[in-house]
Amino acid sequence: MTQRSGRFDAISPLDYRYYDSEVAKRLSAEAFTGYLLRVELAHLSALCDAGVCTDEVCQAALEASQKVTTEAVYAEEDRIHHDIRALVNVFTSLLPPDMRQYVHLGATSYDIIDTANALRMTEVMDDVIIPRLIDLLETLVAIAKNEALTIQIGRTHGQHAVPVTFGFTVCGYINRLGNSINMLTTLTGQLVGKFSGAVGSYNAMQLVVDDGFAHEQVVMSALGLSSDIHSTQIAPPEPMMRLMNELAFTGGILANIARDMRHLQRTEINEVGEVQGRADVGSSTMPHKKNPITFEQIESQWKVLVGRMVTVMLDQISEHQRDLTGSASGRTMVEIVAYLANMITRLNRAMRKLAVNRRQMSANVSFMADLTMAEPLYILLAKYGHPDAHEAVRLVTNEMRRSLVPNETLLMVAQKTTSLEPYLRQFQPAELQLFDDPTHYLGQAVERTRAITEHWIAELGLRV
Repeated sequence: MTQRSGRFDAISPLDYRYYDSEVAKRLSAEAFTGYLLRVELAHLSALCDAGVCTDEVCQAALEASQKVTTEAVYAEEDRIHHDIRALVNVFTSLLPPDMRQYVHLGATSYDIIDTANALRMTEVMDDVIIPRLIDLLETLVAIAKNEALTIQIGRTHGQHAVPVTFGFTVCGYINRLGNSINMLTTLTGQLVGKFSGAVGSYNAMQLVVDDGFAHEQVVMSALGLSSDIHSTQIAPPEPMMRLMNELAFTGGILANIARDMRHLQRTEINEVGEVQGRADVGSSTMPHKKNPITFEQIESQWKVLVGRMVTVMLDQISEHQRDLTGSASGRTMVEIVAYLANMITRLNRAMRKLAVNRRQMSANVSFMADLTMAEPLYILLAKYGHPDAHEAVRLVTNEMRRSLVPNETLLMVAQKTTSLEPYLRQFQPAELQLFDDPTHYLGQAVERTRAITEHWIAELGLRV
């Protein structure tokens, strides 16, 4: 095979198969250089405000920062084996000699790194993840509203339970995802940076400004962030971990939707289908196959995302004021966001093209309609005084399974049971009608679908 240079020389699937330019603008190595420089510039600006250096230094630094390249920084790191000092060296080399001393003055590496991480994670959440999740939620709400009256059999343990509507089913995902969006918004706002020096007690900054803590607040304010009241050489890890944890929860919700939609596409169930292109191939050997590949891919990516969470949890611990055991592993944290972004986009695309087979949903409700009406029969028998209605109906259903008599309904078999006759006689006409058509046994599925969709439309200002 001919060797070529380009994106297919990359190792991580995120760099070729799942590449997302909007995510890369905020989480790539190139983007991170820009965030690191933004923190350095905010620090310089605060020094200017404190009278440590002049506005000319800030202006010159701003112009110099636009000439810093990631390639140059990495080349310098290869020479000196320190990432942030390499950035500072490249940055200061672009400034006049009499201005260079102010860059990074009083700062330690993780004043810059942790603050830059909080900044880029805030922006990728605000600009990419949360808007995409809201867009997906709008898609799901539209489906729920369209299918509010579409009868579907409920399933527990993979078995037929009692009827619901497909709209109500989708509302389960809507509510979980809506709660996660709210939590992600809250947790994003709780991310913290830091500018407290090598051990967190502002030792170096106290030699530069009057109040190191106040200086930290000025830097954070300029970046739209906050800091905690205590840090070591690194910011407290828990705010970022909580956000990552919620991202994993969100990925689990998406994977749950994908798994359910995949199962509903099984040949013998056939309740939904992903609309596929004319050229799509399902199998390399079976031309008839139409596989639920998008939903399978989403669940597959979720496995990667959850695996990365182990690393996040292990990076909670850093000895004393800081050790280096989280340096390499911490760089993989952004992969959680990148995979989730791809999952959201794929799921939204698939759900927008979802074909709902209403006829088959109705047929599946009818498939075991009599047995699935065992619940209302038991409830009504208990309501009218039967002392052990659940056991009585269980025995009736067992009799139905053994019976070779065709077309006998659950109610008919129950009526042949002498011990049940005094209770069945008390059933009201409307209650008896439930057994004529199981689609009447929906509880408040329709009403709750409308209430839940309207709640989230109002809560998040959805455009549906």
